[in-house]
Amino acid sequence: MHDDDDRQAFADATRDVKPLKPTDRLPPKPPRPKALAKHSREAEQAAIRDSLAGQWHESVNGEVEFRRPGVSPRVLRDLRRGRFSVEAELDLHGMTQAQTEIELKAFIAECIERRIGCMRVVHGKGTRSGPGGPVLKNLVHGLLARTDEVLAYTSAVNRHGGSGAVLVLLRSR
Repeated sequence: MHDDDDRQAFADATRDVKPLKPTDRLPPKPPRPKALAKHSREAEQAAIRDSLAGQWHESVNGEVEFRRPGVSPRVLRDLRRGRFSVEAELDLHGMTQAQTEIELKAFIAECIERRIGCMRVVHGKGTRSGPGGPVLKNLVHGLLARTDEVLAYTSAVNRHGGSGAVLVLLRSR
């Protein structure tokens, strides 16, 4: 009912319309999307910081150590032996990579704000990570090495988590 009325109204309205002549022109191409940078500026800056910050070293048994240039090997040895009092701890077991990164950054910021000098981060040994190796462990070590406020870190002694945890020495302010 309404369809017939609508059709008739359209036919009446377009009665004097003449079709366009065909042309050999192609229709315009849709605009290309903007090119996306392969790496963000932040990722590029992180890579530069990594190259300048030194490297963390992992031994065959999975233990790690890292110290910034200017930090004495004795300080690292004392940290490894547990001679610094652990003032805060973060356990990352069961978190995803994204959650780990957010939680660890927030934890470091909180420790710095509270003027904490030594903290422990439990990331697990990564024994169930598969052939790619320990995911959270590597993420934690890389993030700590890129954080300027981290002076040194080392695997915890066995009674405090061994290679599944790190003791972190922060810059005192």
